Amino acid sequence: MTLDRRSANVLGTGACAAALAFAFYAQYGMQLTPCHLCIFQRVEVLALGIVFLLAALHDPGQTGARIYAVAIAVVAAATAVTAGRHVWIQLQPPGSVPGCGADLDFMLEVLPLMQVIIKVFKAGGECAKVDFSFLGVSMPGWVLVFALVVGVAGVWANWRLDRKVSREW
Repeated sequence: MTLDRRSANVLGTGACAAALAFAFYAQYGMQLTPCHLCIFQRVEVLALGIVFLLAALHDPGQTGARIYAVAIAVVAAATAVTAGRHVWIQLQPPGSVPGCGADLDFMLEVLPLMQVIIKVFKAGGECAKVDFSFLGVSMPGWVLVFALVVGVAGVWANWRLDRKVSREW
């Protein structure tokens, strides 16, 4: 079986949907309250899934596919930076991270978006708490791994794979 670009983009969309489904399961099924950086990571994974979906639906030629590859790289890098910052905050000694300040909804209502982003990245009090880990890695650590793996795979698929390949089953 060989993989074409459209199928790879559908797989990327599915991977992002699965990651978001687990995030919502963790919130509503496991009763874990997401912190500000967790919410940012969800939005970024959603954006990554949308780019994959658009690439799958559009199925462009080589130039368009390379544009999608760059878009995937940018969104995956932003996700990795946010998750990396979150992991870094979690690795700090207790009490050394400043508090989060106001609720995210309140900040979004009263502050410009860039100020909200800066405040969330500078603070991190509630983001320092590790509520869940799997194989010794916290959820932001898994988001970091996810962003890197899915991002590299998406760039490779859109940069290198052919548009249509004969399918050998």
